[in-house]
Amino acid sequence: MKDAPETTAIPAEALAEFPGAGEGLYLSSCTRGLLPLSARKAVDALLDDRVHGTSDKAGLFETVERARGRFAQLIRAEADEIAITKNVSEGLSIIAAALEWRPGDNVIVCMDIEHPNNMYPWYNLRERAGIEVRAVPTRDGHIPTDAMIDAMDDRTRLVTVSTVSFSPGFRTDVEPLGRACREKGVFLLADGVQSVGIIDTDVQKLGVDALAVSTQKGLLGLYGFGFLYCRRQWAERLRPVYLARFGVDLGEGAHEAAKGSDQYDLMPGARRFDLGNYNYPGAAAADAALELINRVGTPAIEAHVTALSHRLARASWSSACRWPAANRANTWAPSSASARSARGRTIPPRIRASRRSTSTWRQTASSSPSARACCAWPSTSTTRKTRWTE
Repeated sequence: MKDAPETTAIPAEALAEFPGAGEGLYLSSCTRGLLPLSARKAVDALLDDRVHGTSDKAGLFETVERARGRFAQLIRAEADEIAITKNVSEGLSIIAAALEWRPGDNVIVCMDIEHPNNMYPWYNLRERAGIEVRAVPTRDGHIPTDAMIDAMDDRTRLVTVSTVSFSPGFRTDVEPLGRACREKGVFLLADGVQSVGIIDTDVQKLGVDALAVSTQKGLLGLYGFGFLYCRRQWAERLRPVYLARFGVDLGEGAHEAAKGSDQYDLMPGARRFDLGNYNYPGAAAADAALELINRVGTPAIEAHVTALSHRLARASWSSACRWPAANRANTWAPSSASARSARGRTIPPRIRASRRSTSTWRQTASSSPSARACCAWPSTSTTRKTRWTE
């Protein structure tokens, strides 16, 4: 397979944020990243305020807005283009529900390797609105964006992809798909949870109209908190199915419980999709983690962990493991796809030893111990310190 660049230096103060990375190989960052100490400290401070009755609601709102702004900075968007959600699933469903559908409209999706939560919203719309779900088959484990473009017609309303598939973990070539969708007026919706915070992400360059993430993976936060980017030009054409006070614009400084009247305006951009009070511990963790990610920079993070992925794959190859599409290194995400040893054992595809979780920020030695651990699976003698989710 092709050589990859050597790993890049990650600042020592960033490495020190992740004591869990020094306790063994952490291979489950495709499921959840390690929480940095600064995020733990932020959550502790919030909980201490609740314990002692010193919570400041205005301060909680400020934390949410900082997190919103930091996420917008991360993906090169504007803060008003970001809605606060619980998770990826909610973000995808917000868009699915807000678009106006007519019987015979179609959605294009690669069902073979999409996460179930990017399948059922479309099946649901097929039953409720009479749309057609056009399933494009996978090609060598990849989402074939050229085939998706070919599948579009004048009734195509939306195309949806994962920027990196949740299994086997390959990158999707989103940019040409984004250009084609923009030319045809088709909405492009992306699940970015396996890439954002891991791979440098520019929503303008990708050409996506909406991108949904949760914070427990590459964004190094907690379950139950997420973000939805929706391009302003689209967001302000959409009307939320669920509407609450935070989605209504009653003017700057209006109290959160102000009622207004039956004549109201929606909040600008994606803010109209915000609902009731937020998951404030999740916001506190995301705020701190995003500050760290933005400070280190996703170009440096991506370069570092992509190199680690290649080192792991090379070491695994020499240890009789076989990795899919080893000769197509440009399509690899900073994650390891499933491997098959010469003895015929398949490494569980959810083992992603080099995804850019905090653990790989700390991983600077040879990847061969990781490779030996993977190829020895399921031998507990060599993998007892290795954490994964099958």
